[in-house]
Amino acid sequence: MSGLELRSHRFRLEREADWRRLEGLLGKAERQRASVLTEDELIALPLLYTAAISSLSVARATALDRNLITYLEGLAARAYFFVYGTRTRLRERLAQFFRFDWPRAVRSLWRETAVSGLILLTATLVGYVLVSQDADWYGSIMPGGMTQGRDPTASTAFLKAALYDAHGRTGLSFFAAFLFTHNAQIAIFAFALGFAFCVPTALLVAQNGLSLGALLALYASRGLGWPLGGWLFIHGVTELFATILAGAAGFRIGWAVMFPGSRSRLEAVAGAGRAAGPVMAGVVIMLVFAGLLEGIGRQLIQVDAVRWSIGGATLVVWLGYFYLPRKGLA
Repeated sequence: MSGLELRSHRFRLEREADWRRLEGLLGKAERQRASVLTEDELIALPLLYTAAISSLSVARATALDRNLITYLEGLAARAYFFVYGTRTRLRERLAQFFRFDWPRAVRSLWRETAVSGLILLTATLVGYVLVSQDADWYGSIMPGGMTQGRDPTASTAFLKAALYDAHGRTGLSFFAAFLFTHNAQIAIFAFALGFAFCVPTALLVAQNGLSLGALLALYASRGLGWPLGGWLFIHGVTELFATILAGAAGFRIGWAVMFPGSRSRLEAVAGAGRAAGPVMAGVVIMLVFAGLLEGIGRQLIQVDAVRWSIGGATLVVWLGYFYLPRKGLA
């Protein structure tokens, strides 16, 4: 037996019992659950893990048998993920996300959210004023696919019929689907393009506001502002809030690119991405929920006051969910 083999053999004899015990505990926990381990076994796990790491360090430093080093590396990696890694089940992870991660992430972006909301509100007012003063602005502001005949040349009866058409006979189904897709695209691109110094994000949020203002101005000019508001906001509150949050996430990324501070630009953007990631995951959920509300509002609810009530209720719910102080949220 060579000197290297002899050292490896002695090394293994001195420590192998601890390695085998650690391997047995890991196998027991992996086959079933950590809860099956006794209190003594749970206490022993980190100690055995530390011993395995120590053995691995010695094996590497003294250039012991390569197979032994490979075995210890695999054992240490398994133990690391058990001792330090997350072992929460999907249900627990989802509960953690909805209870803490998502609202905490939204709160951390409150400045960016305020800026995004202000841009949307200002653009909506500008679009409303422009079209109210000169109807020719409508064609310049509204995306072509969104109008579907809903322009200043349409009759009041046609515009009104679209708001209460439960089965899409006058094209409302297509219009609603296009509106939802349009807002979803703006939300996604507002986040994705934030790295370009926030400019595309601001423009996309502003474009959404201009379109909303132009549409409101058109219907208000025919005395249909209240019905349109009910039809839009029953689902639009959630859609617009999602767009604002997506814009906020994009602004966080763009701000990190422009002003990384003491960190490298890559580190700053990575940190901003970690903060904005849960927000965008939540935005997707909000858009799905808005789609469900849109379907209900279009097909089942025909009373303006009820539509407005649902829209107002969703606003209260979202604001309370994100911003009301409660235990566990800083």
